[in-house]
Amino acid sequence: MENETGRCEISELKQVEGEASCSSRKGKLIFFYEWNIKLAWKGTIKESGAKHKGLVEIPSLSEENEVDDTEVNVSKKKGDGDTLKDLMKTTGTAKVRAALAEYLKALKTEFTTGMILPTKAVATQDLTVERKVTGNTLQVQASPVALGVRIPTVALHLTELFDTTVEQLYSIFTVKDLVQKFSKSPAVLEAEKGGKFQMFDGNITGEYVELLTNRKIIMKWRCRSWPEEHYATVALNFVPAPGQTELQLDCKGVPVCKEENTKLCWQKQHFEEIKGLLQLTTQNA
Repeated sequence: MENETGRCEISELKQVEGEASCSSRKGKLIFFYEWNIKLAWKGTIKESGAKHKGLVEIPSLSEENEVDDTEVNVSKKKGDGDTLKDLMKTTGTAKVRAALAEYLKALKTEFTTGMILPTKAVATQDLTVERKVTGNTLQVQASPVALGVRIPTVALHLTELFDTTVEQLYSIFTVKDLVQKFSKSPAVLEAEKGGKFQMFDGNITGEYVELLTNRKIIMKWRCRSWPEEHYATVALNFVPAPGQTELQLDCKGVPVCKEENTKLCWQKQHFEEIKGLLQLTTQNA
């Protein structure tokens, strides 16, 4: 990068952490990637010859955002040289985004060569091909799966105490009006076995698998940003406690790179908001 005041260049790729995977299911490619990238830059001011260094950080290159919306942070070590930092923040950032776009183009073309398979089921099962890259390692595997897309997943276990009865807490997860109150958004809710639900403006969707009144709810659950047709299995157990109810949550099948986001979704958007609703209900009573 160069202008009338100075010249800069990317001098080192300091860090690449994360993973990318691609699956073929029913003749369609599904991409899932999240990278944390750190670059070093150096530059020279033309008039004085002074040299300066800094970093370019991309905390989350993922399928959730377009390249133009991906966060790119430029920093500089102490001292003068703000003109070089400005050059990196403008021209430099644009060139970094162009390089990221080239990577994504390669991911969706070269990396996926030969991955699309016939759409017919094999022995009543779909054959899924998955390629996954983590760091410098590439793994390719074909495996039969009964449903969904094979991606790396983790399980979450959370417990939370609520100052309410089992009956009231259970209803907050199964009554449309109460769901809309704690989520502060329209909801679609069919609280019965096989019934669908949609919350947070469609960002959370799923299906009720089992409902044991005031005891347990099992559901298929997904975020909009997850790979298409991939669902986690969520089990909510409602356990009476003196003057309270303990909610035990088990969530299996969360994409590895979405673990923290999913945990925060339950803790912040569900648990904290439900407690706020309960507190408001108590005050009004």
